[in-house]
Amino acid sequence: MAKKPTDTELRARVKLFGNLLGNVLHAQAGGRVLKAVEMLRQGYIDLRLTNNPRKRTQLARLIGALDPDTLTHVVRAFSTYFSLVNIAEEAFQHRQRRHQVHKGGPLWLGSFDHTLRLFHAQGVSAGQLQTLLDRLAYIPVITAHPTESKRQTIMEALRRIFITSERLNDSTLSRNEQAEIIKTLEGQIQILWKTDEVRTSRRQVRDEIKNGVLYFHECLFQAVPITYRYLEKAIANTYSETMPDGQTISVPSFLRFGSWIGGDRDGNPNVKPETTVLALRLKAQAVVLEYLKRVMSLSRILTHSSRLCQPSQALLDSLNVCGTFATKAFSENLDRFRHEPYRRKLYIMRHRLECNLRTLRKRLDNHPEPLIEGGYTTAAELLADLYLIHASLCSHGDRVIAEGELKDLIRLVETFGFFLLCMDLRQESSRHSTAVAELFVQSTAGRVDYLALSESERMRLLTDSLMSGDCISLQRQALSTQTQETLEVFDAMAVMSEETSAQAFGSYVISMTHTASHVMEVMLLACQAGLAGQRGLDASGSKNWFCDIRIAPLFETIDDLARIEGVLGALLDNPVYAALLKASGNLQEVMLGYSDSCKDGGILASAWMLYQAQKKITVLTDARGIECRLFHGRGGTIGRGGGPTHESIVAQPQGTVHGQIKFTEQGEMVSYKYSNTETAVYELSVGVTGLLKASRGLIEPPVKDNPDYLRVMDELAKIGEQTYRDLINKPGFLDYFYEATPINEIGQLNIGSRPSHRNKTDRSLSSVRAIAWVFGWSQSRHTLPAWYGIGTALESWCADDPKRLTTLQAMYNAWPFFRALLSNTQMALFKADMEIARQYAELCGDSTTAQAMYGLIKEEYQRTLTQVLKVARAQTLIEDNPPLALSLSRRNPYLDPLNAIQVTLLDRYRKETPEELERNNWLDPLLRSINAIAAGMRNTG
Repeated sequence: MAKKPTDTELRARVKLFGNLLGNVLHAQAGGRVLKAVEMLRQGYIDLRLTNNPRKRTQLARLIGALDPDTLTHVVRAFSTYFSLVNIAEEAFQHRQRRHQVHKGGPLWLGSFDHTLRLFHAQGVSAGQLQTLLDRLAYIPVITAHPTESKRQTIMEALRRIFITSERLNDSTLSRNEQAEIIKTLEGQIQILWKTDEVRTSRRQVRDEIKNGVLYFHECLFQAVPITYRYLEKAIANTYSETMPDGQTISVPSFLRFGSWIGGDRDGNPNVKPETTVLALRLKAQAVVLEYLKRVMSLSRILTHSSRLCQPSQALLDSLNVCGTFATKAFSENLDRFRHEPYRRKLYIMRHRLECNLRTLRKRLDNHPEPLIEGGYTTAAELLADLYLIHASLCSHGDRVIAEGELKDLIRLVETFGFFLLCMDLRQESSRHSTAVAELFVQSTAGRVDYLALSESERMRLLTDSLMSGDCISLQRQALSTQTQETLEVFDAMAVMSEETSAQAFGSYVISMTHTASHVMEVMLLACQAGLAGQRGLDASGSKNWFCDIRIAPLFETIDDLARIEGVLGALLDNPVYAALLKASGNLQEVMLGYSDSCKDGGILASAWMLYQAQKKITVLTDARGIECRLFHGRGGTIGRGGGPTHESIVAQPQGTVHGQIKFTEQGEMVSYKYSNTETAVYELSVGVTGLLKASRGLIEPPVKDNPDYLRVMDELAKIGEQTYRDLINKPGFLDYFYEATPINEIGQLNIGSRPSHRNKTDRSLSSVRAIAWVFGWSQSRHTLPAWYGIGTALESWCADDPKRLTTLQAMYNAWPFFRALLSNTQMALFKADMEIARQYAELCGDSTTAQAMYGLIKEEYQRTLTQVLKVARAQTLIEDNPPLALSLSRRNPYLDPLNAIQVTLLDRYRKETPEELERNNWLDPLLRSINAIAAGMRNTG
């Protein structure tokens, strides 16, 4: 049995990577760079052990004396080191999990094994588990939010280093073999060193599309079938012995993936209707290529001879009716594989998939021709062929073979169809209001000023228009360019649903949904494209409604969350909308925004309003017999709703998760979760088990929240929100943000196709995007959005009353929501550093205001630290998670010099100098420092 990996092994691997990087620096970057790196590294390690103002000043002078080129390489060295540490830690976590598997017994929290053992011990029957599985829908949505700071080329280089370093874990290696692997690693690190980590141009949407697809080729096409296998194995291990003979638990394909890339046009002028079409075709091409590869692999495996086994009659019949396909598939030899029926069938399937691929390539070349004869018209046809093969193999005793690579391919087709990712579209509500207003101007000869109407008048007009069942007669060329484009988006949806798949689109998300009419406007625009409406009368004489679009209102500000009941109630009680919703499947998706609500009202108010909103939405939909799916717009960092996947899902309000969950995977989190297969399997597993636990309300009455806890949380949220608003509304606070963080410089980093501001010239809180807001505070080590206001709220509510403190401690122990909130707060506090934040504060032009702002922030930081530790009964931050604490501690001495370098570079870059060229010399190392700090903190926005 393999011995348990220890932290000593992890430190040895980190040391090896550090030494190899040192060798590369010595050979490739010159002695000056290596000397500077070592002096800074050791100097800041010493400062972490003992604060020495004199030494800090000496290190600052060292940084100040370095020229731009040397500083660039110093920053790159630290950045490369962090990337290598991340590899070492990820590989170490893999080995720890593998050791637990080999050891036997219960596995880690969130594993399938641990969760199912827990269910079984708590009396969850096989039938109840089947009920849960049948209702599951786990839907990560890959977005194009610009927070992935690493280039794809860098990620590929890191992946190669990861794979090579794993070979060192083979205990049977000889010394010579080890030395060869280490030599290979050094070469790969040298390549990494010579690969530019900063993009020379801003990413285009097409680049983002290709990047999103690459994760499936590199990882997810392998991870998805493995995830299902692990779940099936855990079910068999836990439940098989206690089930009656003949009873089985089947695992449906409940994983789905969504994407906003190519569909998110809110604030991104680069996403056009043709961009959406391109994205859908590129994704379809990617998945067909994968199916082709796997079908060919199966044709080399399923070499059964009909002389040695008896395939099912259904399979043989299918070969007989495939005459036309066979003629083309075997044009050179019509009798090929005559006695190998599975190979013959698979070659015919390959031919048909090649027809699909050729069609897609022509369409990508802007030749929108119909499907080439022979191609699969739907993924269901491909699945039917795969099911046929599976059943036939089982019929002659080859179930073990049928459950191998063939079952994996079936899982992929069930999951990805011919669309790969369900495309969500998103646009801001005012765009639809403007478009509808123009439509009514044309249709009523200018007699209706739609934008001047009240909400009730708008709803009446929209309802009547939809009820009439007639499209508004339009002269599109007379409409504004913006409205024409808005209508073309719906046209593209109609065309691509027909061309690709009815499942190609997920939801049409309306950001800044303030009223019910904002949803009805989108429904009216969808009707113009034939996506919804009436098809005469049904047999009973009632209107025969159809609806091929799912509309998801997005509630993202504190005010929007507060009025969610009124908006949703008015919408769901509208008879026309209710009829259209029923025609589309009677599922209402509602999206909740974490980033903007946090930026708007602070972390406490945001978390609590979101918690309450979920309960209100569920009550509304349950009362009307409507199925509800909540779509969580979460980011990677705490200030954007991030946190450990399993704990975040379990912390949802009891009774609000009905087997389905949809959430955004933003920016850097995509590469952290889905760059390596085993990591992806782990992330999918802990997410699915969190969903199973959160959905227990489907099989038993949900546990009601403690009303005392709810009252306490309500009071805490009010205090926290007021504290946060007092800060952001202070004169000079926004100047502090823009000057004490690298927010403006982040806008120059080519990490996404979306701008960091809605309006470049507007220096207001509403203009800066929530993602950039969190990114800036993170870089300057304030991490303010994730914790500000919590300390005051806890301290004020407790008021030195021991009984009240005991109440908070009980809430922390018993209430998953409150525990997750404060656990995430601890992580954010750990990543903050007020001494480094002070250095950024010194960049501000008005030193008096800056000192005042910094003082308030530092006081609240200390207050939050003290109060959170009291409530958690802890001596130090995240002491209940030693591996995480060690990982973050390991990074700090290397982050410190990077922050010091960034402060120096910001100061130089922002100074007005006669020579613009001299100023720009500092920009390159400055942008690289943003990448490096992001890598060290393992998050950006």
